[in-house]
Amino acid sequence: MNTHTSCLIIGSGPAGYTAAIYAARADLKPIMLTGLQPGGQLTITTEVENYPGYPEGTQGPEMMEDFRKQALRFGTDIRYQLASKVDFSKRPFTVTVDDKYDITADTVIISTGASAKWLGLPSEQTFNGYGVSACAVCDGFFYKGQNVAIVGGGDTAAEEASYLAKLCTKVTMLVRKDELRASKAMQHRVFNTPNIEVLFNHDTLEIVGEQTVNGVVVRDNKTDKTYTLDVTGFFVAIGHKPNTDIFKDWLDLDETGYIKTVLGSTNTNIPGVFAAGDAQDKIYRQAVTAAGSGCMAALDAERWLTEQGH
Repeated sequence: MNTHTSCLIIGSGPAGYTAAIYAARADLKPIMLTGLQPGGQLTITTEVENYPGYPEGTQGPEMMEDFRKQALRFGTDIRYQLASKVDFSKRPFTVTVDDKYDITADTVIISTGASAKWLGLPSEQTFNGYGVSACAVCDGFFYKGQNVAIVGGGDTAAEEASYLAKLCTKVTMLVRKDELRASKAMQHRVFNTPNIEVLFNHDTLEIVGEQTVNGVVVRDNKTDKTYTLDVTGFFVAIGHKPNTDIFKDWLDLDETGYIKTVLGSTNTNIPGVFAAGDAQDKIYRQAVTAAGSGCMAALDAERWLTEQGH
């Protein structure tokens, strides 16, 4: 069952599917391993209004289905399987699938994405997409003129709180410790934004509502008082974890696990291995930027193969 391909794409989502479309149209006959969550984070997103070409907006899962069909149309071999191990020591590269069989590949495009870190509350998943979000830039628009809460104390939380403050009537930051971890510049911005209130020493206990969120139960750890904040949106900004564990022995990663790429390209430290989307982008993390880097990865792979005489 072992297979060889010119181009193996590990991971789906906007980056992987776009890479597949470009690679397939370049006649590289790509194989894609979708991973455990075909379509990536967008499959757990409801409304998407900021992707060009969808003037009325669309649902995340529907958009990913459109991407999938387009990749299939040009002949991508999409396999609903997981890359369990890689060996980048020699070319062609070897990728083990579901611990069962190997695929050898002249080039590999990694688009395994990143997963938002959650608090671990059952209600967080119940209301995910219905008042709970891990991306203020994606979903803040839906809470225009409303009161929202955001949990986290780092730069991401401070930045997202500042973004939400431009749209929402009031933003309450819930911080477990007695100080922000964010940089001084970000702290300054938060404390000088009149409609952001920072509640230190606060834990989130429960998100409440019926069909959608209408409150968050919190505890003030200094007074041990439990009460409910009246909010319609709850944003989690405690970080993301890139899905890159199987590459750590081979590729240069930053301190949080994002794949390092050469500036202005999708090249990694191993020639012939490319990275696109949220697995290497901790700054923008948008569907449209992921798709753009997927295009870049396929073009980089095609050019590299040409240079190698393929």
